[in-house]
Amino acid sequence: MKAGLVTFYHLHHYGALLQAAATQRALASLGWDCETIDYFVNQDNRILKPPTSPKRAANDAFNALNYSALKRRQRRFEDFSKARLNLTSRRYESWEELREAALPYDLLVSGSDQIWNPTIFPDGRFDPVFFGAFSPLRKIAYAPSFGVPRIPAGMEAELKSYLEGYSHLSVREASGREIIQAASGREAAVVLDPTLLLTAEEWSAMAAKRTVQGEYILCYCISRSGALEPYIRRLAEDTGLPVVQLCGTRRKVHPKARMIFDAGPAEFLTLFQNAAFVCTNSFHGTVFSVQFQRPFFTAVAPAELQEPERSRTFSLLSRLGLTDRVVGRGDSADLRAQPDWPAAQARLTTAREEAMAYLKAALADEPYRPSGENRGKDGDPVLADRAHCTGCTACAAVCPRDAISMVRNREGFSVPSVDRDKCVHCGICSKTCPILRSREQKPLPAAFAAWNQKEDVRRDSSSGGAFSALADYVLEGGGVVYGAALDGRQHLRHIACFRKEDLWRLRGSKYVQSDLESVFREVRQCLETRQVLFTGTPCQVDGLYRYLGGRPENLTTCDLICHGVPSPGVWEDMARYIEKKRGRALQAVRFRNKVEGWKNSHFTAVYDDGTVDTHPLYETEYGRGFGRALFLRPCCYRCPYACMNRPGDFTLGDFWGLRPDELPEEQQKGVSLLLVNTPHGSHVFDRLHLSCRPFPVERAIAGNPRLASPVVQPPDRAAFFAAYALEPFDQVVRKFCALPPLPLRAARKVLPPEARTKLKKAFKRS
Repeated sequence: MKAGLVTFYHLHHYGALLQAAATQRALASLGWDCETIDYFVNQDNRILKPPTSPKRAANDAFNALNYSALKRRQRRFEDFSKARLNLTSRRYESWEELREAALPYDLLVSGSDQIWNPTIFPDGRFDPVFFGAFSPLRKIAYAPSFGVPRIPAGMEAELKSYLEGYSHLSVREASGREIIQAASGREAAVVLDPTLLLTAEEWSAMAAKRTVQGEYILCYCISRSGALEPYIRRLAEDTGLPVVQLCGTRRKVHPKARMIFDAGPAEFLTLFQNAAFVCTNSFHGTVFSVQFQRPFFTAVAPAELQEPERSRTFSLLSRLGLTDRVVGRGDSADLRAQPDWPAAQARLTTAREEAMAYLKAALADEPYRPSGENRGKDGDPVLADRAHCTGCTACAAVCPRDAISMVRNREGFSVPSVDRDKCVHCGICSKTCPILRSREQKPLPAAFAAWNQKEDVRRDSSSGGAFSALADYVLEGGGVVYGAALDGRQHLRHIACFRKEDLWRLRGSKYVQSDLESVFREVRQCLETRQVLFTGTPCQVDGLYRYLGGRPENLTTCDLICHGVPSPGVWEDMARYIEKKRGRALQAVRFRNKVEGWKNSHFTAVYDDGTVDTHPLYETEYGRGFGRALFLRPCCYRCPYACMNRPGDFTLGDFWGLRPDELPEEQQKGVSLLLVNTPHGSHVFDRLHLSCRPFPVERAIAGNPRLASPVVQPPDRAAFFAAYALEPFDQVVRKFCALPPLPLRAARKVLPPEARTKLKKAFKRS
């Protein structure tokens, strides 16, 4: 039986050629004579090209300086292709040529790589050749990728028509399965990249002779090294090994890196096979680190960190139990920690067997029934993954065996940790987790501009003092108020307040995630005898309701309009950093002090000797990092509560949407935005001692964008946390949170946004 393979192979990219060779070899191992169709798509492999832009001219200048090495690389790609691929004797340059050809195949195979990504082709459309649309033969797909989380609008019908010719569909990433299901209603298996179908021994047989002697740290970066920089630097310092950089990005990843420009695919394999350590941001760099069992660290794009379920790197490493090799995450491995290779190899063997079972069934035109994929750690209960977990503590609080504890990860956030010896797999934690449950849609709330009638309370509050009015009402009825307060070591935790005199500890914004410890259980006990007001972030409020199993009549809740919760670990390190820099201990901190009015928030630090520092919040190092959303919890960038469907009876924030002519006499003192979300909230609202003015809900959203959508993840978040895990904190602060250069600060006041962006990029390059 003979198969024709359509895939990328002619690109002078290591992954493209190696995956084509692997696909062909896998088909041959199942008894098929496979021929790769020599279809030339839009790719120019010339070393020197006509300069069409200043960037292109700069690239040509660089290539000219390294022409001899790059020419050897080009020749090695061609030699590997001739030696390892069974190509058609004729090259085809169009769909029409293939349609007219007499192709001697029993089957067409759409192979791997991003052959189904419409955005990489010149016209922005699918290339029908890679769907086998030139032939009526039966077709199967093995691990093609769309390369994007969703296809451009209006192309669904076209995709559906192409997919109709396939008897068996598979993809490389889970996002591809979702695209196929949405466009055609068909299911597709998620299978391994073809490069993982072969064993390390098979790849070793294709490797070149070793040219780099001794041990070395191999760096293969196809884009700027970013979050890998501290890992490369520290590995070089700690081991004393030289850094060898395989040609990918042209910027040196280390000042002393030895640049290799002439490696072809065979040399690529050799470099990975013999490396002592690997640092990479390439998917196939990760693949061959795994294949040759080299200790490695990998970086992924910010979008992949935000949505790991759509990432091919996470998809692979999750199956192998190696996600701790991704840098810039809370569970990143220690610098010198060794991967658990025996366990990873066992999982890879299982995944390889499943992928080959799919391929065998597809070739034979038989049904394929997967035995399971992407399993979590054996024995662990199902909880929100770490990209979605809010740290609300509901799972730990509800566990009847105390088998779940909250522990700090490398980003400084508390995450659930399961004691497998105690866990009895009752499933209560899974049923309680708010992220795993759907939320009831509520009617739109009523919106008010509100302020406390007591001037001293309002002055002591971040905005209008509406929280204190709520707290007073509950305390006057003999209740208890739970809110966040800083202790003497600047650790933020939720505490109970029974007296009005102690409410000052709960007032004011605190830009850090609070520690809930055993608070949910305390709240449950208090609810047996008295009223309770619980105030916190919306995820904390929702977590409390899930833990309690409903909405007790004597519980009132208030959720906060939240920009996102910063890392407690980062804040506490910042507090120690401030103390070290000032040479005195912090006694108290106000994140938003109204010393210059409500709209000019100041960060104020009070020291144990009575001295005080106060600066505009966003001119401080912590304020800059917070304003940029640099060290927020991962879930904050996809927060399901950043909308008008609020979990609390009330929602509190600042009424930033007021125009200068609205309540002008109140704005200098601070005005709260108060949303009344439930009938119980409306009942309580009528009894509060508040001055207020109703406003349309749309005005509330206009001034508070977190009522409409989550904050956007900054591109350097992973780089920040990679540095935070390895480097002294003062260095991290100087690198990521320092004020921009004076010219840039001055330019911000006079230049339009486009010019400011260009100036900022120029400073980054310098």
